[in-house]
Amino acid sequence: MKTRILIALFLLSLAADLVWVRGPFDWRMIAAAFAAWYLADFGSGLIHMIMDYIPCRPGVGLADLFFYPGSRESEDYLNLRDRVWGRITLLERVAYDFKNHHPRPDALGRRSIVFLVWTTVLFVTLPVSVAFNLYCLAFHPPGWVVVGFVVLLAGGTLSQWFHGALHRERNPAFVPVMRRLGLLITPAAHQIHHDTLTRDFSVINGWSNPALNVVFRLLMRYRVLTPAGLEPT
Repeated sequence: MKTRILIALFLLSLAADLVWVRGPFDWRMIAAAFAAWYLADFGSGLIHMIMDYIPCRPGVGLADLFFYPGSRESEDYLNLRDRVWGRITLLERVAYDFKNHHPRPDALGRRSIVFLVWTTVLFVTLPVSVAFNLYCLAFHPPGWVVVGFVVLLAGGTLSQWFHGALHRERNPAFVPVMRRLGLLITPAAHQIHHDTLTRDFSVINGWSNPALNVVFRLLMRYRVLTPAGLEPT
């Protein structure tokens, strides 16, 4: 219930942002929307990269969960999961979920939209949207700025849902349409990431993958990220 209230507050805040889109149509609105869609994709890939490779804290049971040999619906596994969740922070759980997604990609497709977006809303997009509400009240930005910011917030919020859609056979009708238009990445293109785990981290449209692949190589070269972070120890 609290999660749904949180998401409702974010939607209200986003709607309040849109109130400031006034006046005649401005071609810069389209340019801002495309630029924001690129930035949302870049952000999704950068977070994905960091969460994939940031090391899990050892000794708290995450390795036992990751390499659990039995059924993940068994009472033993569920009890183990609850014990481990009680020892770690929310950020550690998010990082673990990214790593756990690699050997079990279809599990993400079974998650609800509420589960997939609530942490992003709580820690990022709701605070930023409220701050932008206050900015609009104080400075009355032009409509194209508001459009770009709303698209950026919407894309960032839905990035994990778009990720889940890549691992789900049945999606709303707009998803395949957006894929054909190049606005969303296709499952085949995303599979390159799962086959390598060293490239193409973006999960919205893939436009930023060339730039992010360069960033990844630099972070690996200077050992900011290392392959040891891909699995719990």
